[in-house]
Amino acid sequence: MDRIKKNVGLLAACQALLLTNGVTLVAINSLTGFALAPDKRLATLPITAYVVGSALSTLPASYFMKHYGRRAGFMLGGGLGMLGAATGALAIGMQSFLLLCLGAFLSGIYNAAAQYYRFAAADMASDDFRSKAISLVLAGGIVGGVLGPETSKLTRDLMAPEFLASFGLLAIFALAAIIVTSRLQLPALSAEEKHTSGRPLMQLLRQPAFVVAVLAAVVGYGVMNLLMSATPLAMAICKYPYNDAAFILEWHVIGMFAPSFFTGSLIKRFGVLNILLTGAALMFGCVFIASAGVSLMHFWFALVLLGVGWNFLYIGGTTLLTECYAPTERAQAQGINDFLVFVAMAASSLTAGMVITHAGWSALNQLALPFLSVVTLAIALLWLKQRANSA
Repeated sequence: MDRIKKNVGLLAACQALLLTNGVTLVAINSLTGFALAPDKRLATLPITAYVVGSALSTLPASYFMKHYGRRAGFMLGGGLGMLGAATGALAIGMQSFLLLCLGAFLSGIYNAAAQYYRFAAADMASDDFRSKAISLVLAGGIVGGVLGPETSKLTRDLMAPEFLASFGLLAIFALAAIIVTSRLQLPALSAEEKHTSGRPLMQLLRQPAFVVAVLAAVVGYGVMNLLMSATPLAMAICKYPYNDAAFILEWHVIGMFAPSFFTGSLIKRFGVLNILLTGAALMFGCVFIASAGVSLMHFWFALVLLGVGWNFLYIGGTTLLTECYAPTERAQAQGINDFLVFVAMAASSLTAGMVITHAGWSALNQLALPFLSVVTLAIALLWLKQRANSA
């Protein structure tokens, strides 16, 4: 158990470094993209490239780890994160929009590999400790939620051109992640896990719980990314200074990860489906508040609720997913889940830039309502089915 707790601590540290990297990229890429883009409607294209890089490499990363182990996959991802940050710095120096997108794409591969931190914790934990292990790893993200925006503010004008130093520091954070993951002591994969695939994918997909788990993660991440990636632009349009946008993003990420210290315990006490329903309700609340006004407090309250709602949907969905597959089915089950998550994120980040520049902030929020309605209905139907079965 001590080894498991040590690994969870190391994975939480990696999550902190990942989120510092990711939040900083979100904070600076939309603004840098807006400055360099030949068409301002493409301002969020670098963020989209980041998500597309994640989406395209999610399944390959999962199968790479199936054959070579989690630690090798995490270290390779960190190396690509360093390369992505260096390419971003080069893009700033050369004022190249295409290079900025390429750097974001490479950083997305790092992000894809690092998304398996939570699964690495789940794989080695007992049934009783699993939801807490997932929560504690994701709780490391709260460090990134504070450090990321503060880093971008401190390094924004440290070197010319603007944000050049920010990209340089991201390479250092990725290097630190490589060093931390080299200390992991994860159980070796068995021959069966390496060479056996388990049930066909369609058989996995026909499980109602699997569908709800994936929907919760996909909609939770898609809606969160839709609103989060547009927030710096929305606040710039409303004439708020950059430091205000960084402040809002900081609190949003705190909302995303601070609940992780107790989400696992809440799942254990109230059940995973009740936590998923609560997460969907919080996201509905976010849309209502964001649509009601554009004061600083409207942005703050909406983005905090958005973060907490994401936390409940994402941790709840991950926990439910781990109940739907055998050890030999991990690679395909986890891979397809995260692939669909990143497809939703790519679509939402690209949509965000187009909608915010043409229809405005309120219309962007209204766009989230149909997706939240679908996931709420799916969770409710599974909840009713489980109650009927237990009765």
